[in-house]
Amino acid sequence: MTAPMQIRPLAGRRILVIEDDYLVAQALCGLLMEAGATVVGPIGWLDEALTFARECGERFDSVVLDVDLHGEKSYPVADVLRSTKTRFVFTTGYGRDALDAAYQECPRCEKPLDPQMLLQALSHG
Repeated sequence: MTAPMQIRPLAGRRILVIEDDYLVAQALCGLLMEAGATVVGPIGWLDEALTFARECGERFDSVVLDVDLHGEKSYPVADVLRSTKTRFVFTTGYGRDALDAAYQECPRCEKPLDPQMLLQALSHG
């Protein structure tokens, strides 16, 4: 996953990465930094992500949020982000129908991630 070097669509943005797979998290962080973002995290556990989202919302503008964190759904984090009107994009290895009904309209990128689709989703909003 690499962003075109000449384009930095996320310049000045602070993006929290919540992802439980170390290699995916590292690739995401690299992609986001190449796109100009300051990366916060990554965080890979639901309880840590939930605490961070509640207590440290001023440290990030947007979130890349894996739906499944070590077997637990990340919906409580999504709820916190919604309540604070913080932009987030779900990442998942499953289709839209795998999301609970309350979250099916949330921005989502399927794994394996298309870098341009993810950058576009994060650039809006």
